[in-house]
Amino acid sequence: MAFGQREGESNGPERRREAPESKGHSIESPMPAWFYMLRLRSGLLYPGATTALERRWREHVEGKACRTTERDPPVELAFSESFPTFVQARRREAQVKRWSRAKKEALAAGNVERLKGLAKRRTRQA
Repeated sequence: MAFGQREGESNGPERRREAPESKGHSIESPMPAWFYMLRLRSGLLYPGATTALERRWREHVEGKACRTTERDPPVELAFSESFPTFVQARRREAQVKRWSRAKKEALAAGNVERLKGLAKRRTRQA
């Protein structure tokens, strides 16, 4: 029921949100998805999520995926992690986007000890 809508009223058929890459699958449906990080020509790491990793890589390389990789093309797939659903992969992307460059680099390098050290909460000094 939509905001301001009375019970029993209808706005027409309900629509399911779908991931752009999906073929009729709901974003909550169990289908493989990936969180990935690309190493760009500038050296930066670009995080993303997709349900078709190889296709998404091609789109980035061809400059068709987004403005960032159109201007700063990827040179390698630095990291990828699979998830049962696109929603989970997208949550991981949102989490990693908030990380410092050092944490992203540690994840891409598979350096668990460094990642743990960087993950410790910093205490504020009064």
